[in-house]
Amino acid sequence: MTALIQTIETPDGAFTILADDHQRVLASGWTSDVEAILGRLSAANRPEALRDGATDAADAVVAYYAGDLSAIDDVAVKQTGTALQLAGWSALREIEPGGPLTYTGFASRLDNPRAVRAAASICARNAPALFVPCHRVLRTDGSLGGFAWGVDVKESLLARESAAA
Repeated sequence: MTALIQTIETPDGAFTILADDHQRVLASGWTSDVEAILGRLSAANRPEALRDGATDAADAVVAYYAGDLSAIDDVAVKQTGTALQLAGWSALREIEPGGPLTYTGFASRLDNPRAVRAAASICARNAPALFVPCHRVLRTDGSLGGFAWGVDVKESLLARESAAA
């Protein structure tokens, strides 16, 4: 498979999108480093080749940053993982902007409130950042916790969503 790669500028810095030939986002994040984006995928799920090109998802990112927080909701993504990971990534897409959950609350949404570490792992392994909004999950004490693209980006996204909610 040859995948599309596109980098756009956002208020939080460069944002790169890797999409398959059906315009489904495979991986994305706040970097212009293509290797960092590819590194979010397992070796078996990396595309055979890349070509620069426009992605449908880029328009959703521009709209999101312009204030349409729901613009990212319908962007198609393609993720591979365990049944629990797939359920978790689907559940992440249901968290409303401005209403973040704790890892405990997220685990509860997965019908296993004691699976806090599994919930955190699902977030950590999420490749299509922003479109699957793992940034909307916080530590149980309410602090930001980690984020693959930096806590400053996570804080900015949450502030943007809180202000608009």
